Amino acid sequence: MTITVNNTKATEITKEAIRVYRKPLLEALDVDYTRAVEVNGNTAAIVASKKTLRDMTATVDGKTVDELKAIVEGLA
Repeated sequence: MTITVNNTKATEITKEAIRVYRKPLLEALDVDYTRAVEVNGNTAAIVASKKTLRDMTATVDGKTVDELKAIVEGLA
């Protein structure tokens, strides 16, 4: 009996792991952004960081199971 891995399901699991990982980071950046806006500060770096975090899930499309596993392990 051969065990096969559903790559589509593995991709979705990886995306969910990324979402869990980035949630507190995005929340902290939201606070930083609000504080910067309140003092008319520069928000460019905060916006760029948030975009990078939001784009993380797109990086897993088309990856092999081993690559997906490495991504998840890298989040820890």
